[in-house]
Amino acid sequence: MSEAIDQYVAENEARFLEELKELLRIPSISTLPENKEATHRAADFVADQLAAAGFPVVETIETERHPLVYAEWLHSPGKPTVLCYGHYDVQPPDPLELWVTPPFEPTERDGNLYARGSADDKGQMYSHIKAFEALRAVYGKPPVNIKVLIEGEEEVGGESVAAFVAANPEKLKADVALVSDTEMYEAGMPTLNIGLRGLVYMEIEARGPARDLHSGLYGGAAPNAVFGLVELLSKAKNANGHILIPGIYDDVESPSADEKASWTHLPFDEKEYLAKEVGSTELTGEPGYSVFERTWARPTFEVHGIAGGFTGAGAKTVIPATATAKVSIRLVPRQDPDKIVAAVRQFVKDNTPKGIQCEVRLLSAGPGLMVKTDHHAIQVAAKAFSDIFGKPTVFTRSGGSIPIVGDFATHLGIPTILMGFGLPDDGLHSPNEKYCIRNYFDGIRTLGHFFEEYAKA
Repeated sequence: MSEAIDQYVAENEARFLEELKELLRIPSISTLPENKEATHRAADFVADQLAAAGFPVVETIETERHPLVYAEWLHSPGKPTVLCYGHYDVQPPDPLELWVTPPFEPTERDGNLYARGSADDKGQMYSHIKAFEALRAVYGKPPVNIKVLIEGEEEVGGESVAAFVAANPEKLKADVALVSDTEMYEAGMPTLNIGLRGLVYMEIEARGPARDLHSGLYGGAAPNAVFGLVELLSKAKNANGHILIPGIYDDVESPSADEKASWTHLPFDEKEYLAKEVGSTELTGEPGYSVFERTWARPTFEVHGIAGGFTGAGAKTVIPATATAKVSIRLVPRQDPDKIVAAVRQFVKDNTPKGIQCEVRLLSAGPGLMVKTDHHAIQVAAKAFSDIFGKPTVFTRSGGSIPIVGDFATHLGIPTILMGFGLPDDGLHSPNEKYCIRNYFDGIRTLGHFFEEYAKA
């Protein structure tokens, strides 16, 4: 492990933190059209920082929505090539009233940096850029070949980057991809994720009468779009959390006995998990499966929001003409997103209530996947993580989805190292999102050490 890299990071911690705060102040919310200028500013900031870190080739690539940023340093002949990925876009911060401090005014509290995007993914992505800077400062150049691809649509499905990867396999050719957009199992425990769930995200729109109707004049005769939609959704999953859509479990493969046995050695307290992470009165889900199985290795069906009818102050007695639900299904490895979408469409067709017409609109889809732990680069990453944090690296799955990992496997034929520095209580997509400041600096050190060690392969 290079003491010079440690020293460089230590000497520049204050500047590194201020630069991250500058990026976090940009409200690069990819789902809101009114924030398009901000997403472009974030892309420009990232491009400028990559150039300042010493990349001779930096490109800002316009898309139909938000720009991609690509950079490369390919002057280490005979050394492996690493493709580094991250995203600069963030989720909306709503509800704003639940934030202790404004979401785009990064604030230090209790060793954490609070801001939207601090952990997901600006803080982790920016660690890569600062690691590149440290390597150049210490060695004069990175010890391996590096390509960088940073997008601005991860939080809205990543369609532009998926199309770019599919169309540019030669440009993006590498030995392995490296992504820091995940979390450590607990503070101080180096963790590599080897499994991701996929995601199918849809809108289901229900239409009843031709227009909103007076409930006194038409109630009892006219179909209600909101109630019809609720009735349909209630048929998709039972009270035990078992999904009732035919075919949904056809290709689900259980974790191996060895993998499940390894999970029993992870420090986990279900009561603490309920109290500190979930915050409800009790956990739900399919009986007979552990929390790890339910969140890492089983498909899920969730309703994210329902809109329709009158929800303002006071009373308005209408029978709603339309209603829309945002729904998703998390997929496990081996499940085919196209097959799942077809199953949902057939389920909706077969179960739409009388007098209601439903339309299913697909917003995004990506498969789940597993990464082999015996790949040399992943073994190097595990060692680098352990060297910096002083504990053995553990291998876990994640219940979340990172669609780009599937794109890298499909179009580039390379595995992805999921080396994240977030923590379980960082509050991703929630009010008061935070990122541990110590993890930010240790992440830079770990990434620099990984590149050092991988160059020796």
